[in-house]
Amino acid sequence: MSAEQTQRPIRCLVAKVGLDGHDRGAHVIARAFRDAGFEVVYSGLHRSPDEVVQAAVQEDVDVLGISILSGAHNTLVPKILDGLDEYGALDDTLVIVGGIVPDKDEDELRERGVSAIFGPGASMDDTIEFVRENAPERE
Repeated sequence: MSAEQTQRPIRCLVAKVGLDGHDRGAHVIARAFRDAGFEVVYSGLHRSPDEVVQAAVQEDVDVLGISILSGAHNTLVPKILDGLDEYGALDDTLVIVGGIVPDKDEDELRERGVSAIFGPGASMDDTIEFVRENAPERE
């Protein structure tokens, strides 16, 4: 078998955390990731940070995409990052955030472990390419 045949697809969890009830963007990115050949798990609405961490660990995902529009990114995203770290999963999980994150908050989220932030109007192709280029390699 060639290396391409033995490598499993990139596994992604698209997560909606907190009280934000707007999930259209999460559905759009989940569908785009699936169309790009990724395996996708969608968390559903109103998940707690701990539920997102548990799902990411149990599903053994390569990529965690957090969709957040509520403005609670400075509270909820660090809780998720801390939870992944507690399980030893932060270093081998590509964490990306989609939604509304003010420029002034981006640096702190990146320092905590978020690899990329995709705001409104971000290109689907750019997002998929970023994931392909940065997802951890596993067999």
